[in-house]
Amino acid sequence: MLATTVTGDPTARPPLLIAHGLFGSARNWNVIAKRLSDERQVLSVDMRNHGESPRAAQHGYPDMAGDLADVIAAHGGRADVLGHSMGGKAAMLLALTRPEVVNKLVVADIAPVGYGHSQAHLIAAMRAVDLSRVETRRDADAQLRDAIPEEGVRAFLLQSLDIKAKRWRLNLDVLDSEMPKIIGWPDAVEGRFEGPVLMLSGGASDYLTPAHRDTTKALFPKARFAKIPGAGHWLHAEKPREFEEAVRTFLNA
Repeated sequence: MLATTVTGDPTARPPLLIAHGLFGSARNWNVIAKRLSDERQVLSVDMRNHGESPRAAQHGYPDMAGDLADVIAAHGGRADVLGHSMGGKAAMLLALTRPEVVNKLVVADIAPVGYGHSQAHLIAAMRAVDLSRVETRRDADAQLRDAIPEEGVRAFLLQSLDIKAKRWRLNLDVLDSEMPKIIGWPDAVEGRFEGPVLMLSGGASDYLTPAHRDTTKALFPKARFAKIPGAGHWLHAEKPREFEEAVRTFLNA
C-alpha cells in the first residue's frame, strides 16, 4: 500500500486523493491538502518508488493506477482524484479502467499522450551527488548547480533528499530504467470516463496544449479545459491560491 497522508476528517463528500508527479511526494502538497481539507478529507500519497512508499521493479501506469485504486478501496471505495504530471496520467488511467471508483477527476498539466522529454538527466545529476560530502541541503545544492542551473528545479529535487540518512527518497535506478514508460502512455487504452473532468494547465507550460484536446475528449467527453495565467508546469507550487480555487470550484460544482 502506498504511504498515505490523511488530512482532515471524513465528510459527506468523497475524499480527495492527490497523486504527485515524477520526483515529487505527498509533502509537496501539504499546504494545498490542508486548505482543501476544510470541506473534505484529503488523501495525499507517495507514489511507488517515491518518498516512503514501497520500492518496486515496475513503474508503468497500469501499476500506478492499481496502487491508487488500492488506496481508494481502503478509504471508502470512491474518491475525487487529483493528479499532477505523472500522477495525472496515473489518475487518468485509473478513471478509464476503474471508473466506478472515481467521482470527479482533476488533471494538472498533462495529457493522455506520450512525450519526448526524458528526465533522465535529472536522475544522472542526483546520482552524481557525493552524499558522503553532504552535511546540509546547501552542500547538495552546490553539487547539483552545474548540471541543473535552474534554482527552482534543484529546490524541488532536494525535497526528496534525506540528509540525515544520506539517501534519496527515490528509487533512482527503477525510475531511470522505466523512464520510457513514465514519459509515454499505454498503448491501446480502451474505455471512456463519462464523469466530470477538469484539465487544468499552466498558461506558460507546453505540456497541455490545444493540440491535445481532441485526444483528451475522445477519452474524457466531459472534460473542461482551464489555464492558470503565468504558471508553468509546477502550477500548484507557482500559483497555489489560484490552483486551490480552481480545484475547489470544480469539486463543489
